[in-house]
Amino acid sequence: MMKEQNSTKIRLDKWLWAARFFKTRSLATEAITGGKVHLNKQRVKPAKEVKIGDELAIRKGKMTFTIIVKALSIQRRSAPEAQLLYEETPESLLLREKPATSQEGTISRPRGLGRPTKKERRDIERFKGN
Repeated sequence: MMKEQNSTKIRLDKWLWAARFFKTRSLATEAITGGKVHLNKQRVKPAKEVKIGDELAIRKGKMTFTIIVKALSIQRRSAPEAQLLYEETPESLLLREKPATSQEGTISRPRGLGRPTKKERRDIERFKGN
């Protein structure tokens, strides 16, 4: 099991890094200051202390994680050990899985990138005079 820090508190950015939500502490700090991480439904600073039982809402891209802090660690360990530091809420799991299944098999691209659409191809041929 994870070695718990002597105190019952640790910096939020350090905990997010140790729990492997972010690759570096600076990325964790940027996410916190950017409002992508909320502690107990409140926007906080990177130096805010995390305690066991706190609720974190972490937004990474289109995914949102809602987790409960189960243990504290100041060291970054392997992924299986890092998963012991928190427990994701059932509601969070359902919300993350739902969009993934609804968009399965669909491919979207921003207009104007990649190959032209059929309409765009016809317009190009019309412009060239073919």
